[in-house]
Amino acid sequence: MTDTANPANVHEDGTPERLEIDTIRTLSMDAVQAANSGHPGTPMALAPVGHTLWTKFLRYDPAQANWPNRDRFVLSVGHASMLLYSLLHLAGVKQPDGAPAVSLDDIKAFRQLGSKTPGHPEYSHTVGVETTTGPLGQGCGNSVGMAIAERWMAARYNKPGFTLFDHDVYSLCGDGDMMEGVASEAASLAGHLKLSNLCWIYDSNQISIEGDTDLAFDEDVGKRFEAYGWHVIHVDDANDVAALTKAFEEFRATSDKPTLIIVKSVIGWGSPRAGSEKAHGEALGEDNVRLTKEAYGWPADKSFYVPEGVQQRFEQAVAGRGVPLREAWEATLQKYRTDHADLAKEVDAIINGTLPDGWDAEIPTFEADAKGLASRDAGGKVLNAIAKTMPWLIGGSADLAPSTKTDIKGEASFSASDYAGRNFHFGVREHAMGSVAVGMALSGLRSYGSTFLVFLDYMRPPVRLSALMELGTTWIFTHDSIGVGEDGPTHQPIEMLAMMRATPGLDMFRPGDANEVAAAWRAIVETPKQPAALVLSRQALPTLDRSKYASADGVKQGGYVLADSAMENGGTPDVILLATGSEVGLAIEAHEKLVAEGVKSRVVSMPSWYRYEKQSDAYKESVLPKAITARVAIEMAGEIGWDRYVGLAGKTITMSTFGASAPIAKLADKFGFTADNVVKVAKSVMAA
Repeated sequence: MTDTANPANVHEDGTPERLEIDTIRTLSMDAVQAANSGHPGTPMALAPVGHTLWTKFLRYDPAQANWPNRDRFVLSVGHASMLLYSLLHLAGVKQPDGAPAVSLDDIKAFRQLGSKTPGHPEYSHTVGVETTTGPLGQGCGNSVGMAIAERWMAARYNKPGFTLFDHDVYSLCGDGDMMEGVASEAASLAGHLKLSNLCWIYDSNQISIEGDTDLAFDEDVGKRFEAYGWHVIHVDDANDVAALTKAFEEFRATSDKPTLIIVKSVIGWGSPRAGSEKAHGEALGEDNVRLTKEAYGWPADKSFYVPEGVQQRFEQAVAGRGVPLREAWEATLQKYRTDHADLAKEVDAIINGTLPDGWDAEIPTFEADAKGLASRDAGGKVLNAIAKTMPWLIGGSADLAPSTKTDIKGEASFSASDYAGRNFHFGVREHAMGSVAVGMALSGLRSYGSTFLVFLDYMRPPVRLSALMELGTTWIFTHDSIGVGEDGPTHQPIEMLAMMRATPGLDMFRPGDANEVAAAWRAIVETPKQPAALVLSRQALPTLDRSKYASADGVKQGGYVLADSAMENGGTPDVILLATGSEVGLAIEAHEKLVAEGVKSRVVSMPSWYRYEKQSDAYKESVLPKAITARVAIEMAGEIGWDRYVGLAGKTITMSTFGASAPIAKLADKFGFTADNVVKVAKSVMAA
């Protein structure tokens, strides 16, 4: 516990540096107090860390916050958002129109509706926020992805005399991050890849919401990271600016491994609640704020006080270093466009989020084939076709590329000895894979990660955050249903489709044949700010005869009329069969049986509910006329959600239990996924 009775123990001197640090602390205290909500203690403790990094090391131009070669600062401890907002304000970070990214009024509106200062930092909502953080460990994983992206772009685009990419990535972490498994997974991968451009600053204050971290956590984190292959530096006092400076210099001099700087701090520094969990997740209280300011030697009667000269000095320290670097970089890029024109086009496309000419020229069209192929196999073929013309489409799998078919043929693996490789081996680390892929996308790359659909549970947070941030990451999930057969219920996803469909902004495709896979990939690549999940089968699916059935281009609308005997013969359908993925072929088989019996049947393929819901009412009426209530939905997954499309009079052939271990044909019989059963159910809804 800090002795606040003697101001000299806290406010050590009256230097401009100390004044700027205390400005960060008091802005953070005041904002949380005004909102009566938030986390004041960590910003108060880490103000010297943030100040030292930003004013002495961070290569950043406040007027051009999206400069591609800027250093990245990730606040993985997102609850300490006021630290970042104070830094952005004092650094004078600007929006594209020149307005402050975070004004003093924005700080006063902390955690209020519509403010630029939400409770946790949100990417694209506030200029200068590099990623959305809050769920602990995610920022750590994102920072590894950012460091990987820098290494890949440097390996591909840097040429003699032209250094376009050489930035560093800093992530501020806490005890909670170190407890979360995703941070450990990401750290292990970073050490294996020797990402020497990556620096994590670990705020070891030994406080969690419940109290002292000894309640659940007492390991030697430094030794753990040494085992991961990291360089570990210890700073015993967060207020020791000289030691912090030396630590950052040591990081910059380390060229063969990532760096962890372990900083001992006192949460709520200088307050009566210093060193207590009471300083973590609630406002200090008016009396404690006043006492803390007195301990700092600060005017106790002033709130949101920025002393004269503080903001100007801080901004000049950051801009004085960053502006010349950014200007030199732009001059280098301009000359690069002449000397390396083809590569420059790629760089510009990455920066601007555009597509190369003819990016889809190699995408195959698949001929009708009753035997067909697994949609995962079709997915691999289409992925490779796009990869030929779009080199920054890169990614890999959680040790499953031979099964998910996501290797880019003829390309090397990304490794510590070859940062130009395009095939990523994330290991059995689904959670880290997701967070890393998000970090890569935040750097402009079109990243993808793949695993079996049932393992989505291991990586749900980054998938959700990709949707929240509107990032063009592609999640490739194979082995999508009980169709995996003998592997049994542990590997047969039932609830995953409903979970993804419930995620706002996530475009999930479950294509029904190879040509729907190709159409889905086209739609995915054409929407660079839209995260997408591509859900693919292990078992072979018949490739439909598109001269007989509708074009797969209907995938872009999310749902479309695939087959319709009523349309062919005039009139309206008697029954509508709706399906996705492997069940589309089953619906077609049942449809042909019904047609042979004189039933006017329609089949609607619905690979993307998300896209279908964005269509006009007129389009949706043309696909699913309200007057036709005899409807059957067929999907080897849970029923939830299908009621929207089948209505009260319709029925579903779906899963209400987990699966079983058996050959797929036996499972189809057991759970009703046969053409005869679909016909039976269709007749029952027609008769109702």
